[in-house]
Amino acid sequence: MLFFSKSKPYLKDLISSGTVDIHSHLLPGIDDGAKNIDETIFLISKMKEIGFTKIITTPHIITNIWDNNENTIIDKHIETSALIKDTIEKSNFNVAAEYMLDSYFFKRLNTEKLLTLKENYILIEMSYLSPPIQLYDIIFEIQLCGYKPILAHPERYTFYINNYKEFEKLKNSGCLFQLNLLSTVNYYGEIVGKQTEKLLKNNMYDFVGSDIHHENHIKAFERKIEIKSTKELEKVILMNSIFS
Repeated sequence: MLFFSKSKPYLKDLISSGTVDIHSHLLPGIDDGAKNIDETIFLISKMKEIGFTKIITTPHIITNIWDNNENTIIDKHIETSALIKDTIEKSNFNVAAEYMLDSYFFKRLNTEKLLTLKENYILIEMSYLSPPIQLYDIIFEIQLCGYKPILAHPERYTFYINNYKEFEKLKNSGCLFQLNLLSTVNYYGEIVGKQTEKLLKNNMYDFVGSDIHHENHIKAFERKIEIKSTKELEKVILMNSIFS
């Protein structure tokens, strides 16, 4: 008797109409995302075709690399919104930021109003080389200031690959996790894909994000997912509805 395994779905097919995206880089020329307004319009149009109805774009804030702040990001968002009004409704194109936990973040936390995804949720990231020495102090201070930290793409921090307990420690410290959807199709490699599977299986993720920077990221939504935990993934995608 022959047994045929059920075909894995395409990633785009898991994104139902009405899905909110909380991580992308669509403001033109402000970081390593969209280079110009034409690319912004193209990426947003394609995201809408995939099923993303509302977009909260999150330009990088990385000291001495992408020296953005609240004012530069808001000004660019206002300028961009006026130019893309025929592509997406203004109310469905919001802006926050992706904050690098670098040596300047403590100062930023105590002197600036941070850009939130909604209410007090902020998106944070770490260097791919190593975590900050004061990581848990930073997470504590973030919460002390009234914010809820969401760590972008934890599966991509390969320094935790053989140290799963650090993921548990991060969660217990009050840090939420955001899955990069492209990790489920092994866009960043099989090692990241396996880490994604493990985190999904253990219900460690709270939200998802596209992390779209360019056309290749859009094309990756045409791939079949490589993970087995499809049901868990679908549940996490639905969690993004709190940002509607």
